Amino acid sequence: MAGKHLKKKDNLWILFNGKEYCVGLTNEAQEELGEITFANLPKEGKNYKIGDPLVEVEAEKAVNEFASPLSGTVSSINEKIGEDISVLNDQDEMNAWILSFKDVDPKEFEAL
Repeated sequence: MAGKHLKKKDNLWILFNGKEYCVGLTNEAQEELGEITFANLPKEGKNYKIGDPLVEVEAEKAVNEFASPLSGTVSSINEKIGEDISVLNDQDEMNAWILSFKDVDPKEFEAL
């Protein structure tokens, strides 16, 4: 599923799974931030445009705000983050997914 279905932008990875666009932290972002201690997540159903503030992450080395890489509607949030923030520190960056978007223009994804 790699290749054209997975893109990276501004320390986020974006994966199109055939239905939704999942967004998560890259390994590079994890290394840059250090151990993540808190994440301010968006709400399901909220609409975003490219560049809108999407997620704020607090970590041992920095606080970082990530901008939305796509325009769309948040369709799901990784609920494990609320239970155990360490999932955002996972070596397998695919486990460090934050949220999914729906109602995305595929041309925006292709342009990443």
